[in-house]
Amino acid sequence: MKGRILVIDDEESIRYTFKSFLSDEGYDVSTARDYDEARRNITGNDFDVIFADIILGGRTGIDFLREVRERGLNCPVVMITGSPNLETASNAVRLGAFDYIPKPVTQETLLHVTGMAIRHKRLSDEKERFRSNLEAIFRSVREGIIMVDRELAVIEMNEAAPGICSFFDRDAIGKSLASLSGGCNGRCANAVKEAISRKMPVDVYRVECRNKQRQSIISLTVYPILDNIKDAHSGAVMVMRDETRLASLEKDLKERRQFHNIIGKSEKMQKIYSLIDDLSDVETTVLITGESGTGKELIADAIHYKGIRGDKPIVRVNCSALSESLLESELFGHVKGAFTGAIKDRTGRFQMADGGTIFLDEIGDISPSIQMKLLRVLQEKEFERVGDSAPIKADVRIIAATNKDIREKVRLGEFREDLFYRLKVVEINIPPLRERRDDIPLLTEHFFKSFNKKLNRSIIGVSSDVQGLFMSYPWHGNVRELRHALEHACIVCRQPVIAVEHLPSDLKEFNASDAYHIRATNGDEHQAIINALEKTAWNKAKAARLLGIDRKTLYRKIEKLKIDERMQ
Repeated sequence: MKGRILVIDDEESIRYTFKSFLSDEGYDVSTARDYDEARRNITGNDFDVIFADIILGGRTGIDFLREVRERGLNCPVVMITGSPNLETASNAVRLGAFDYIPKPVTQETLLHVTGMAIRHKRLSDEKERFRSNLEAIFRSVREGIIMVDRELAVIEMNEAAPGICSFFDRDAIGKSLASLSGGCNGRCANAVKEAISRKMPVDVYRVECRNKQRQSIISLTVYPILDNIKDAHSGAVMVMRDETRLASLEKDLKERRQFHNIIGKSEKMQKIYSLIDDLSDVETTVLITGESGTGKELIADAIHYKGIRGDKPIVRVNCSALSESLLESELFGHVKGAFTGAIKDRTGRFQMADGGTIFLDEIGDISPSIQMKLLRVLQEKEFERVGDSAPIKADVRIIAATNKDIREKVRLGEFREDLFYRLKVVEINIPPLRERRDDIPLLTEHFFKSFNKKLNRSIIGVSSDVQGLFMSYPWHGNVRELRHALEHACIVCRQPVIAVEHLPSDLKEFNASDAYHIRATNGDEHQAIINALEKTAWNKAKAARLLGIDRKTLYRKIEKLKIDERMQ
């Protein structure tokens, strides 16, 4: 059977002709002489196409079309009439008629319209099944699902969403996402914007959400919805997971594997997580110290977004990248004509960060003049633009970071002692990667998953040899060096598991047993350095890697211990 068809007409000859033509083509045809008989036919029956005459003995085919729509029947209705006019045609189309054909109807026209209507019904049924399946999935999952359009207005959500974040109640439909994400300091809206602009999924790990009913910890994954034909976005889907209980349990057990965007489960990292928690609701200045590549900027981000200023900007300044004059202008701004090239007023970073946080990276490299001006900002909460004497108030939290030994610079008179103590009200020292080797497998897994997405790879892990090498290597570049090594390996690897041959040359040349032997010279630092230098033919960079220390540190130790190649 090709399909079930109902023909409604008060003329018996029309009903007979339609039934003959359609039955000969394999259709199952039923007929009705008037409106009431047609109503009885559609009760409990599923027709693929209905042909209805405009005139049905006191009622009209338009009335019957309205009846079909009110019952919610997914069936094309074709109107037929012996006296077509514009009004009846427009009414039929407005009420959802599939087609409108005049009498006399030829066999060719009848079969053509029937075929088109049948195909439409099949596609419509398939679409409805697909929609029904999606709706079942949409409503059954425990994660909150929120859909937004291209203007970031909420267009749909599932029943789980309000239970996870009460800002997304049923009244949220039609509202701007930005107006609903105040509880997380706008992190939801920012994640959606990022996913749409990058045209890639975005993960946000454990956002603290202060919603209407409770404070919760939520993780997000945002997927952009792309129009492949126009290569443009048409919105996004945000999936929310409530991880409040898990995060609380991990905190109590000191087993947090990730905090904000920081990866690590070692005891030293757990202490840092707890300290950031303690800093979330206070306004104190923080000094972050640690070797290059340990992740000081991630710590600064976590402090800012966990705190009460999290919905305000965090402005970053690399203090070592600019000369003294440029850094002063960058920090405090300048007025037109303040110096050669100052062709217009410039807003400084402190003013940009008003109400939020300024992150001063590599603070140990600033000049004495900038140190004095920065001390004034810390003491008096105000500054002056270059070339201007009018003070500007600065409601800014300062987080500073350095990989220098600031205490040594204070001792040498290179850094103001009063500024140092103003900056280090709370100091967070990030341990080097070699002192938290328990985190290396976790970081490795995190990075290769990230590079799988970025590079379109399917890498599932690293070999046991690579894992052993990673656990022995000194990582003088810390987490940054590990990330770069894994990115290199993911680029050259064409198999599921990263092997030693895929690693950068520094790691491939590293001999773990030699390094262990050199470092374990009965605590004799002088002899350990001599051994490392001899092993590497006095190549200080390679010797530093064997010893697991920074090259600059090795130079200082060589000078301190008065080690000279000519004496050997």
